[in-house]
Amino acid sequence: MAKYSETVVLEDKTAKGKRIMDLLEPGTGERVTGRLAELDADLPRLITDYAFADVVGRPGLDIRTREMLTVAALTAMGTAQGQLEFHMRGALNVGVSREELLEVVIQMAVYAGIPACMNGITAYRAALSARGGSGQ
Repeated sequence: MAKYSETVVLEDKTAKGKRIMDLLEPGTGERVTGRLAELDADLPRLITDYAFADVVGRPGLDIRTREMLTVAALTAMGTAQGQLEFHMRGALNVGVSREELLEVVIQMAVYAGIPACMNGITAYRAALSARGGSGQ
């Protein structure tokens, strides 16, 4: 059984992770953790505590830079379209310009190949469209 101090640390970590998620897209912390908790009670903490609080929340890189790197990695992977679109919207929400975001995707053509770049462009258009901008 967790001690009181361990529980407080976990709750603080979870709150930090949710705050970071909400920076990317308001309401994401509660929406994602709620959907994951439907499957398993401990699953949300993998995302909030580890991915967001421990990794994304580290010092050394600002959230804007981290989102550009995340978009580059997801574009190169080519297997996580939903996550790519989310992080593209998140990048725009934390100050990455549309032009910078497109350049990140284009850069991946050299390192991940034209198909990955083209899939990234599809996600880019979807992210712009979801934000009310032209995805054309």
